[in-house]
Amino acid sequence: MAIESFMNQGIHPNYRVAVFHDASVDAYFKVGSTINTPKTITLEGKEYPYVTIEVSAESHPFYSGKQRSVSQEGSTERFQKRFGRFLAVNK
Repeated sequence: MAIESFMNQGIHPNYRVAVFHDASVDAYFKVGSTINTPKTITLEGKEYPYVTIEVSAESHPFYSGKQRSVSQEGSTERFQKRFGRFLAVNK
């Protein structure tokens, strides 16, 4: 029995496979979505709704491993190093 038979008719958005295109790395993803878009794309011989995005897991520095390493030193320690001498003089 299909799951659609258990759902109320006419109140749910249209759920279908859509293609998301990460333009920064030219990567395409097919994902189930309820997004409403007038654009379509033919991919692998089939037509899908099409959405262009700027960032995905393929291009985001955190997920792609290209993130710059941040100092392991905490922000409080950095503040004390920079301004601690001024605070000690003014006491």
